Amino acid sequence: MKPIDRRLFLSLCIAPAALAPAALALDTLPPKAQRKIAPDFTLKDANGQTITLSAHKGKVVLLDFWATWCGGCKVEIPWYVEFDKKYRSRGLAVIGVSMDHQGMKVVKPFLAQKNIEYTVIIGNEALAKKYNLESMPLTLLIDRNGRIAVSHAGVVNKDDFESHIKELLLEHG
Repeated sequence: MKPIDRRLFLSLCIAPAALAPAALALDTLPPKAQRKIAPDFTLKDANGQTITLSAHKGKVVLLDFWATWCGGCKVEIPWYVEFDKKYRSRGLAVIGVSMDHQGMKVVKPFLAQKNIEYTVIIGNEALAKKYNLESMPLTLLIDRNGRIAVSHAGVVNKDDFESHIKELLLEHG
């Protein structure tokens, strides 16, 4: 028997959770003093622009590790498009980190198809290690001081995550 493809396995494991978002575990925001600094990175976006995480200090950052083949990721992306439109003017920056090995060749058509207007970069193994990426989706909320407030592996609870975004947007330095 042939071994199962890792991507297929991850999609099969995570996709069922997407069917019952209300049953997903809720995250809690730790006190500011307990939050760790988000590892910095500099990578190119879909338009060839240089994106550096630390340049977003002063904003709340939703950092989403995803791939075009990831079932759970496809569930969350429309939520992140919605959050971007709703909260960008209040200080939210959404950054998608595609882990597709084929890079922009497969990502650009996906962005157009899903009407994704937020920043998307292509991740690499070094970045995955910095963020302990073991499965996707992996979504982080980074506060205005560049500290990780939430790190969630698997499909997020949309309402819970949105409430954390609102709470972080109200926080000041």
